[in-house]
Amino acid sequence: MKSLWKMWNQLSLVKQIVVGLVVGILLAVLAPEVGKPVVILGSLFVGALKGIAPVLVFFLVMAAIVQHKSGQKTNMKTVIALYLSGTFLAGLVAVVASFLFPVSLTLATGAEGLAAPGGVVEVLKTLLLNVVDNPVSAIGNANYIGILAWAILLGVALRNAPESTKTLISSFSEAISKMVTWVIKFAPFGIMGLVIESITTNGLESLLGYGKLLAVLIGCMLFVALVVNPILVFATVRRNPYPLVFTAIKESGITAFFTRSSAANIPVNMRLCEKLGLNKDSYSVSIPLGATINMAGAAVTISVLTLAAVHTLGIQVDIPTAILLSVLAAVSACGASGVAGGSLLLIPLASSLFGIPNEVAMQIVGVGFIIGVLQDSFETALNSSTDVVFTAAAEYKELRKEGKEVKIPKTA
Repeated sequence: MKSLWKMWNQLSLVKQIVVGLVVGILLAVLAPEVGKPVVILGSLFVGALKGIAPVLVFFLVMAAIVQHKSGQKTNMKTVIALYLSGTFLAGLVAVVASFLFPVSLTLATGAEGLAAPGGVVEVLKTLLLNVVDNPVSAIGNANYIGILAWAILLGVALRNAPESTKTLISSFSEAISKMVTWVIKFAPFGIMGLVIESITTNGLESLLGYGKLLAVLIGCMLFVALVVNPILVFATVRRNPYPLVFTAIKESGITAFFTRSSAANIPVNMRLCEKLGLNKDSYSVSIPLGATINMAGAAVTISVLTLAAVHTLGIQVDIPTAILLSVLAAVSACGASGVAGGSLLLIPLASSLFGIPNEVAMQIVGVGFIIGVLQDSFETALNSSTDVVFTAAAEYKELRKEGKEVKIPKTA
C-alpha cells in the first residue's frame, strides 16, 4: 500500500487528474451504482474550492498592495487591455461563425420563471452595487467585485502600517495559500466524482438534438483558445505562444471544465501563476479580476445563441448590427458575473437588439440550459485558462522590453 501511495505521489497533478477522469468514466459507464457514493467527492472538492477562494483572494490582494513598493510594475494596464480585446474578439468570432454556419432551433420552454436583466445599464448597475457590498457579505457570497474593491481599499489604507502588521497580513496570505495547495491535491478524486455525477445525471442523449448548435459553440471556443488567444499573445510577447497556451489549458482549463466555476478555479490559477514564476503583485489582482471581466466564453455563448434566435425567426441582419452585437456581447459578458444565471440570462438583452420578444428570447435561454452541461464546461475552461495566458503574456512583455529572455518554465 505504501509503495502504491508513493507511486501516486510521484505522478504530476495533471497525470493524477487523467487517472481520476478515466476511473470516473469507467465507473459511470460500467458500474453506475458503485460510482454513486463517489459523487460526494466532487461536491466536497468544488465546495472546498469555493469556500477558500474568496478568503484567498481577499488576503492575497490586500497583502500584495500592502507590500507593494513605489515604482514596482504590476502590468495591469496590459492585462486589462488583453482581457477586453480577447472578450470582444471572441464575440466577433462567434458572430462570423454564426453567419457561416447558421443554426435554426426548435424552441424549448422551461426558462419562463427566470428574470433576465432589462439592459446594459441594469447589468452595470448590478456590478457597481456589488462594488459597495458589505465586505463580510461579499466574502460570504463570493462577490469578487466587492472582494477586490475592499481588499484594494484596505491594502491602500494599510500601506503606512507598522511592519509587524504587514508581516501578519502576509503570514495570513501564505497560510491560506498553503491550505489551497492541500485542497488542490484532492483534485483527482474530486474530478472523478464530478465526472460520475455528470454522466449518470445528465447523460448525452438530451444533447443529440442540438448537435449543430453545440458544434458552433464549442468550435468558436476552441478557435478562440487555439487561434485568437495565441495571436494576441504573439502580438504582445513576440514569441511562440503555444507552450504558454497549452500549459494553461492543461493545468487550468481541465480543472475548470469539470468544476464549471471560474471562482472555484481561482486557487488553481494562482498556483499555476506561482509555478510559472510570475510576479505575485500582478497575478494576485489580475486572476480574480479575470474571473470577473475576462469572459470570452460568455461572449461566444451570448452571440451564438442570440444569432440562433435571429436565424430561427428569419430576421435579416446587416454588418453594422452584427458588429454592434459583438460589442454588446463583450460588454454583457464582462457583467455576466454580476447576473444570476450568468451568460445565458444575458441572451434576452442581446436579443432585444433585433427586436426579438422576451418570451422568445427566454425560450432560447431554455435551449441554453439543455446544452448547459457542455456549453458551461467549455465556457468556463476557456475563461479561466485565458486569465493565466493573458496575465503571463503581460509580464513577458515587460521582460522583453527590458531585454530579458522570455522562457516559459515546465510545470509538470
